[in-house]
Amino acid sequence: MSKQVLVLDAMGVIYRSADDVSELLVPFVREHGGSRDTEYITREYRCSGLGRMSSAELWQNLGVSPTLEDEYLARYSLSAGLREFLQTVLPHVDSLWCLSNDVSEWSQKLREWNELTAHFAGFVISGDVGIRKPDSPIYDVLLSRVGRPAHECIFVDDRVANLDTAQLLGFQTVLFGLGQLNTGHRQVSSFAELKERLVPTARR
Repeated sequence: MSKQVLVLDAMGVIYRSADDVSELLVPFVREHGGSRDTEYITREYRCSGLGRMSSAELWQNLGVSPTLEDEYLARYSLSAGLREFLQTVLPHVDSLWCLSNDVSEWSQKLREWNELTAHFAGFVISGDVGIRKPDSPIYDVLLSRVGRPAHECIFVDDRVANLDTAQLLGFQTVLFGLGQLNTGHRQVSSFAELKERLVPTARR
């Protein structure tokens, strides 16, 4: 039996913050004298996350100097257990991918700073391809790059809507985190549990 492809979401899975706009971006913009309009900040972020403006243009639109970008990105932290998971699970999967909604420049900086690139076969980021989850075309982009059918891919995300689309396309789906009931998706609370439950060949 061939090994399966494992696909991880970024925010809420790879990174601790599940809603980086409300938890990180909005407070940061306000702290530095930028826009105080949450809806506006969210809307501009989404535009940048679709590749319609650079991160520098996003900061300018939000009223914050682009030179503060690295200070902002330093607020992101990896989820507990991720590094150990990456060190132990890779031999047991065909390949590891990331599928995420994010600003292109931010995604690239964060994965380089955290030395994640070497662990992943590739990253499909909304800001690079101009499509956001849960819209199905971004999953098609992923599959075209992975080169495997959806039923041979395990997709892990913390948002039910993203998993619902993946499930309809034939992916195996896993909800990361607790507190949501009757979602129709298998659920894990940690990377240790993810390895144990979803990569059978990794069990000892």
